[in-house]
Amino acid sequence: MREIIKLSCQVCKKNAYFQTKNKKAKSEKLVTKKFCKFCRAHVEHKESKV
Repeated sequence: MREIIKLSCQVCKKNAYFQTKNKKAKSEKLVTKKFCKFCRAHVEHKESKV
């Protein structure tokens, strides 16, 4: 079953993105490099609580 997760910027700690993830297939936290509109740079975004 896919669940909605929230991605937070690791620099400014603001929530920028929402994604879905299969919790049974991947149990570890998702980390992706995305553009943060608050920092105005490409930085890592890590999964946080919804």
